[in-house]
Amino acid sequence: MSEYIGLDVSLKETAICVRRDGKRVWRGKCASDPAIVAKVLRKNAPEAERVVFETGPLSIWFYHALTAEGVPAICIDARHAKAALDMAPNKTDANDAEGLAHLAEVGFFREVRVKGYDSMLVRTLVAARNKLVQMSTELSNQIRGLMKTFGLIVPSARGGSFEAQVQRLLSGDEGLTQIILPLLEAWQAVRTRAAKLGRHLLAGARQSQACRQLMAIPGIGAITATSFVTAVEDPDNFKSSRSVAAWFGLTTRRYQSGEVDYDGHISRRGDAHMRGLLYEAATVLLTRSRVDSDLRTWGLTLWERLGFKRAAVAVARKLAVVMHAMLKSGEPYHAKAAVA
Repeated sequence: MSEYIGLDVSLKETAICVRRDGKRVWRGKCASDPAIVAKVLRKNAPEAERVVFETGPLSIWFYHALTAEGVPAICIDARHAKAALDMAPNKTDANDAEGLAHLAEVGFFREVRVKGYDSMLVRTLVAARNKLVQMSTELSNQIRGLMKTFGLIVPSARGGSFEAQVQRLLSGDEGLTQIILPLLEAWQAVRTRAAKLGRHLLAGARQSQACRQLMAIPGIGAITATSFVTAVEDPDNFKSSRSVAAWFGLTTRRYQSGEVDYDGHISRRGDAHMRGLLYEAATVLLTRSRVDSDLRTWGLTLWERLGFKRAAVAVARKLAVVMHAMLKSGEPYHAKAAVA
């Protein structure tokens, strides 16, 4: 007979519940190691039909490792599972695992597409570079703020010019130099590492046909193209290009109840980093790009009628649709047909 398993995964231990014919037949705990979990399941649930667990920090690792062990692993949306798990009177790991097993048995869940290892590796590279850039900016701002206390105003500069300006202002002040110099050295080291990861990212984008195709769009650079390709992975994962914008949280939310029916702000669901990159690309397209395109003309018309922020969000949504359509069809960017 088929058995349905729920896993409540945490950093140290994983709670397991096995259900068969509408009844709980076994539950327990083990270390949060996919190999150990698979061994326990083979012993206590040899005819597992579904093994369900929620999205979380370990979900990608668990999914691929359990699948490699031959376990029918299914990752479900934690937001959808929460509504069912909140029905339990007591919030415990064992009760959560039993609730997930019940969802697996009745089939009342939405499976989440788990990204591949290569895509997550590239996304980790993008995240690491962004973090180093953020740290570099924070360090430079900290240096400016500390020096401002002593009347030393660092002029607007970046890179080597910033370092030269700081060194010039610190000359003759030995006490302040001993405080600021370690921060300046840390800023230099972080900036060097960020540049190294940036070159690695750019080299990967140049080797990817999909990234080069997307980088032909005004406002789309190596980071945005790489992040989009790794987020979408296979264009066939989406039935239509318009659904990609909703997946990134760029479509308006709707509330309808009786006589009340209105649209609100964008949902802001999904990948927040990718949504921010698309918004930045839309901003560049509207304010800096000089390429005569239907998409820019359409965005400028919205800017005059609705304001800049709404127009930028609309262009970002349209960019997501256009980029997915390009990946799916393989056609290059046509400036005079982007809106259509």
